[in-house]
Amino acid sequence: MSLTPEQLARIAIDAGALIMEIYSTDFEVDRKDDASPVTEADQKAETLILKMLAEADPELDVIAEEAAASGQVPEHGQRFALVDPLDGTKEFVNKNGQFTVNIAIIEHGKPVMGVVFAPALNRIFMAESPSSAWQAEVKPGEAVPASDARLPMQIRKAPEAGLTAIASKSHRSPETDEFLEKFNVAEIISAGSSLKLCLVGAGEADIYPRMGRTMEWDTAAGQAVAEASGARVLTEDGVPLRYGKRERGYDNPHFIVYGDVTPLSA
Repeated sequence: MSLTPEQLARIAIDAGALIMEIYSTDFEVDRKDDASPVTEADQKAETLILKMLAEADPELDVIAEEAAASGQVPEHGQRFALVDPLDGTKEFVNKNGQFTVNIAIIEHGKPVMGVVFAPALNRIFMAESPSSAWQAEVKPGEAVPASDARLPMQIRKAPEAGLTAIASKSHRSPETDEFLEKFNVAEIISAGSSLKLCLVGAGEADIYPRMGRTMEWDTAAGQAVAEASGARVLTEDGVPLRYGKRERGYDNPHFIVYGDVTPLSA
């Protein structure tokens, strides 16, 4: 039994509803061993997602952020899922709305399906396959958007007046600025969580360099959406960002998301 895109979207929307219930309260913020913040929303959303994934696809191995933080990383084959129940916990804590639910399916190192749901923004991004993605407006807990409410996603043609670059709201680095100086950038916008990858796929930005540490569950769903929209997600060496890097502890090298932009390494 394999997951369908409809099921994946349903799980993300339901997790978003749970997250928003907690978002409206005076929740407590704890710290993980690496000093990063974690809340009740991270933990409860992950529990819900894992339960729903197990019901939909009992054979699917799942690597999830909070479980991994406590040392629970299952053995897995070429097909597995990566889950970040609340990507952008700092944004959640700061109540700026720029956080997401991320769920991706990986096959042979490549994200082949993924959903990114921003419950405070009522936006969902869905990669149904490596070549087809859509976005829609939906509120947490609502039905999965019907076909006629889905907007196909495609990167835009690079603007002649200059590129729109997107950078992290919480993790902007001097390396990022140095990299962007090599391009004709007219504007730099910021966003939190995996929204940055999705906004390139949605044609709202043209390039996103990430010159800092990320984990596989942070990026897999957003990469699925970006690539299905025509973007390329490459390391600084110009090779596609891949998944299942157990030897690295499932962290990523630096990478760049290119819309209609020629990669530096090309």
